[in-house]
Amino acid sequence: MIYAVLTALLFILMFVYFKIADKFNIIDKPNERSSHTALTIRGGGIIFLVAIIIAGIMHPNYLLPVAGAAVIGIISFLDDRITLSSKIRILFHLAAVTMMFWFLPVFIIMPWWGILALYILVIGIINAYNFMDGINGITGLYSLVVLGGLQYVNINVFNFVERDLIWLPMISCVVFLFFNFRKKAKCFAGDVGSVTMAFWIMFLLLRLILDSGNPIYILFLTVYGIDSIFTIIHRLALRQNIFDAHRLHFYQILANEQKVPHLVVSTIYAVVQALIICFIVGSGMHWLAIFLISTLPLAAVYMLKFRLMKVEA
Repeated sequence: MIYAVLTALLFILMFVYFKIADKFNIIDKPNERSSHTALTIRGGGIIFLVAIIIAGIMHPNYLLPVAGAAVIGIISFLDDRITLSSKIRILFHLAAVTMMFWFLPVFIIMPWWGILALYILVIGIINAYNFMDGINGITGLYSLVVLGGLQYVNINVFNFVERDLIWLPMISCVVFLFFNFRKKAKCFAGDVGSVTMAFWIMFLLLRLILDSGNPIYILFLTVYGIDSIFTIIHRLALRQNIFDAHRLHFYQILANEQKVPHLVVSTIYAVVQALIICFIVGSGMHWLAIFLISTLPLAAVYMLKFRLMKVEA
């Protein structure tokens, strides 16, 4: 019953946000990275942050990571409205991740060099997750799959967190997808959505990995990881600034150059990740075999991007 009430509440809050966004002209204007052409309400992903805050209210012992999500979500919302300098953004990202690390507690169990490497990894993944938010449905659907996999592990394999801390973000994904998983989306997630969700998923993944001692769960982000890493390598080979806007991700080539419908591409990404999660959880194989079987086929598929680009050229 409580989840039905919370679902209804999140829907109401989305409609309230639409009114506010319309009044204050919070819209997404297409740019060189965009895969859309029409003006659309931006920042609908704020519902992710609202859900995380509600979960934190229900479980106040998680105040620190929830506060971290609020810090990184609010600065991302401001960045959606008024473009902030990268120096300001990184300071708030560091503050938010520090709150996460303090709670886990990374500073106690890891050496200084491990902490430094983890900062780079986590902030890198958060920003990569944000860059992957470029077509209708991809962030909401992919996040729903990853959160669903985490909840399955939490309930059936290894309990590592209160269930509400996953259920509420999952519900927010469903609410958001109702307005975003459309040919013509009612709203986009914005940085506030993709960055906040990435932060929360990283918190849950690190909690699971540290508590279980099994790093293989990082492969819950395999599809995004392959696309992001290989695209960075591609852009470095082209001597491009990897922080500038672009449309070289595999999903962007499919959606923009090959004209595959956005919802089809988003569904493919989510389904492939879901299959990988099922394989990770159910295979019982050695971690190296799981890693190779999960990543090598995707790496091979990514190589098709260059053939698709040549065909288009």
